[in-house]
Amino acid sequence: MSFTIRRVTAADYDDVRRITRDAYLHAGYFSDPLHPYVRILTDVEHRAEHAEVWVAEENGTVVGSFAVTFEGQRYTDIAIAGELEFRMLAVDPAVQRGGFGRRMVEWIIDYARSLEGISAVSLTSGTDMVRAHRLYESLGFERVPSRDWWVPGTDIELWVFRLVLERDRAGAGTDSAVPRRA
Repeated sequence: MSFTIRRVTAADYDDVRRITRDAYLHAGYFSDPLHPYVRILTDVEHRAEHAEVWVAEENGTVVGSFAVTFEGQRYTDIAIAGELEFRMLAVDPAVQRGGFGRRMVEWIIDYARSLEGISAVSLTSGTDMVRAHRLYESLGFERVPSRDWWVPGTDIELWVFRLVLERDRAGAGTDSAVPRRA
């Protein structure tokens, strides 16, 4: 088995669009595929223009995706100075519960450790995304209720989770094989 994470290419957009839409719909977060947020989830081209979009591959097949953003960038919801924020993490429902979500979040943590000036990883998650909450908490993320927020014009509350990064003595991350921020 060969698992890799790499930057998205235009050839991946349809896979990322399908996986992200299907993951959110399959989990029951939205019942209507035409929900306004589902439209945002499926606009991979716009996301890739304004954030770092990454794909996870297993044996050459895209099985997941996520976006990375930083303070002040267009796709940033909550990142403050010194934080890497990840968003829209999705695993193809056909392979969920195979550990891909965990491996992607672990990669994100290692990537954040490799970036100069980044001392924490943050994310928002819907209050009903219980499986995701368990994953984040198992990796050391903690809730930050003081930063929770509501999606404007909706009744959707989003919880903030944050992980303070531990560094080795030299101040660098522990995984030197993770690519540097572009």
